[in-house]
Amino acid sequence: MSIADSPVLDFAGSPINKALSADDKIELYRKMVRIRSFEQAALKYYNAGKMGGFLHLYIGQESVAVGTLSLCGPNDHNITAYRCHGHALAVGMSMNECMAELYGKATGCSKGKGGSMHFFAPDKNYWGGHGIVAGQTPLGLGLAYGLKYKGLEGAALCYMGDGAVNQGAYHESLNIAALFDLPVIYVIENNGYSMGTSQKRSSSFRGCLAQRAEGYDMDWDVVNGSDLYEVRAKTHIALERARKQHKPTILEINTYRYYGHSIADANHKKYRTPEEIENYKKNHDPIHLWENRLLAEGVLTAEKVTEIKNAAKQEAAASVEFAEKSPAPAVESIMTDVYWETDNNTPASAIGRHFFTD
Repeated sequence: MSIADSPVLDFAGSPINKALSADDKIELYRKMVRIRSFEQAALKYYNAGKMGGFLHLYIGQESVAVGTLSLCGPNDHNITAYRCHGHALAVGMSMNECMAELYGKATGCSKGKGGSMHFFAPDKNYWGGHGIVAGQTPLGLGLAYGLKYKGLEGAALCYMGDGAVNQGAYHESLNIAALFDLPVIYVIENNGYSMGTSQKRSSSFRGCLAQRAEGYDMDWDVVNGSDLYEVRAKTHIALERARKQHKPTILEINTYRYYGHSIADANHKKYRTPEEIENYKKNHDPIHLWENRLLAEGVLTAEKVTEIKNAAKQEAAASVEFAEKSPAPAVESIMTDVYWETDNNTPASAIGRHFFTD
């Protein structure tokens, strides 16, 4: 059943948003600005040859992670794909541990072994950061199953790009989520392109991608990712459905990335017109729109905007310095953090059988 015709039209006036204090609103702004500053610093030093591997930037999509994760409680968990920096900072990970991971340093959140696509913070219910397209979707399902099995009132937010919706693992996960009534919310961060292929050329659908939920008898909705109030209002409905009823939802949040699929995407200005990119920057940028909204509400001042942006830039610069001064992983650590069994000397590790028994 579609919930696209939600009765909540004034999203600023929805209960979950009316409960926001002025400080809460400013903090949401601060989080989005911090993500952008971090990503801009990462771009600069990646291009300078300081980092290896790939780099998938979240610039333009900040409101999705910040808006949805601002609603999470102690029993809510989240997991995402390779464009994972925004979610990491939104849940409270430090710029230092994140930048150090990009640099491949031992002080990184994954001890320098994961890089850009594998940020993790289990202590914050953040389970990564996964490089395989849609590989996180059955894992998000597992988090939801665990919550229901333990009788906890919580939800699993599982994020993906629009390119992941055609993967078999995703559809298998939807089937099980609906069959078992599991509290998972699949968040499609629809930035319009599967790598360099437009959505219209890569996916067959009627209306929108989220509408495929009807084939699994699941609720769904489409969200304007540029409007932080709408992101929070509609996500809250899905979260309450998951927590109270153990029902899954698909949320398709329309957003946009200003750069390519990754920094290695040399053609991102060829399959998108300059006019298209400029239109989103000018009219749909979530940070600018939220900033203007708070200025109009009298919550934010121009002086505070400058203060927040300068602080974020300084924090990002400091994280680069921290990363560059941090040590590389020791050669001796190459065999740790591969299997939990070997790290903890379980009986299985002694016989070399990690998954199977006679």
